[in-house]
Amino acid sequence: MNEAETPIVQLRNVSKKIGSKTIISQLSFDVPRGEVFGFLGPNGAGKTTTIRMMVGLMSITEGEIHIEGASVSRDFEKAIEHVGAIVENPEMYKFLTGYQNLMHYARMRNGIAKERIDEVVALVGLSNRIHEKVKTYSLGMRQRLGVAQALLHRPSLLILDEPTNGLDPAGIRELRDYLRKLSREENIAVVVSSHLLSEMELMCDKVAIIQNGKLIDVRAVKGDQLEGSAGIVQLEADPIEQALEIAKAFDDSIDAAIQDGKLRVTLNREDIPKLNAQLVEAGIKVYSIQTTTKSLEDTFLEMTGGDQIA
Repeated sequence: MNEAETPIVQLRNVSKKIGSKTIISQLSFDVPRGEVFGFLGPNGAGKTTTIRMMVGLMSITEGEIHIEGASVSRDFEKAIEHVGAIVENPEMYKFLTGYQNLMHYARMRNGIAKERIDEVVALVGLSNRIHEKVKTYSLGMRQRLGVAQALLHRPSLLILDEPTNGLDPAGIRELRDYLRKLSREENIAVVVSSHLLSEMELMCDKVAIIQNGKLIDVRAVKGDQLEGSAGIVQLEADPIEQALEIAKAFDDSIDAAIQDGKLRVTLNREDIPKLNAQLVEAGIKVYSIQTTTKSLEDTFLEMTGGDQIA
């Protein structure tokens, strides 16, 4: 596997115990380059605990987290040099300008030139306001300044814990579009934790769903649907009763029924042409096929049993 294919983050059987209580149990997943990776789970599922272990704010009880091949627990400094993170809200000096805040941070790191500051300011779209005091910034602008600070040292991994908290709809969309652009143009991995499922659906390339500290699934998100998830297919066909019999015989595990004069079938996308071919072979006239894929929210609630979302 070459460097471009090697995941930036690798979690292998990661567990966290506090006393006799297991908070995270045997968590394993990879985060590749050039993607926005979402982290979802009900209240108390362990999302923030996992993020804290990834950035070294909490110790790992069992297992390994590798960032760019370096172990967070055994070679922390080497692993963390590849990470830019905002856990909770970005903290800035409000009486200084945005630019002065970035300069102050740059002095703490080696090798950050003035050109790099200008580069990240342009990248987050703050060029017109960067020399104004942070106390005049909106919450969305402060979030972008925090992202600029996290990017100064050219990390290959950006971790944002609940980055859309407190943002208005325009600010959320702005951040979403920016993170997608950033992951592709800079070829970095972005890990985002959020409770806004509709936003995660639009923002992320993949989502990991956890419950009670255990990984339930990792799914690829394609536009507004989850790859591999079944959707509702509506067929207008004649004779409809015979079409229902063929649909039930096609796969006895699928739901099929006649509703409002149409055949409704729960089906994976790749099976739609196969069912259609069987219907046509049987001499059934198929007038239309409409698909309605399950949203991320539907799939999430189905997988977690409808628990509250955190």
